[in-house]
Amino acid sequence: MHELHTSIDIDAPPEVVWRVLTDFASYPEWNDYTRIEGEAVEGTTLRVSPGPEAGRSPTFTPEVRRTVPNRELRWLGHLFVRGLFDGEHRFEIDPLDDGGTRFVQSEQFSGVLVRPILWLVGGDTEANFEGVNRALKARAESLAADGDDTADDEPTQAAA
Repeated sequence: MHELHTSIDIDAPPEVVWRVLTDFASYPEWNDYTRIEGEAVEGTTLRVSPGPEAGRSPTFTPEVRRTVPNRELRWLGHLFVRGLFDGEHRFEIDPLDDGGTRFVQSEQFSGVLVRPILWLVGGDTEANFEGVNRALKARAESLAADGDDTADDEPTQAAA
């Protein structure tokens, strides 16, 4: 297994970070690296496509594996078929003592094509993660600074 791991500290509460992360319809307003269709609900399938700055990223349809509001979103995707090139993508939201948030984005890869695919696109993938992290930080901090730091009207809820 191989893993990519990135993190960033955000001067906004976890609820704001979660709302920005899971409001997929608003991604074109702030996220040039990723487009997502669907809902952050366990058991559902998403459609994850590259944004204009994502380079050669493929479109894939992962299944949401875990949703813990204000804490974690996790999905599992496959390139073509299971076992070829699989990725479990995780977004973790950790509260900081100062009221801010540590946002961690990582992906664990497995399958027979992991080494050649990561050799080809691993650097681009990590750069895309970091780009998303910076854009999420800017969006969440802007909303928090505008006083929009409530969890009202969350676009998604965790499955019961």
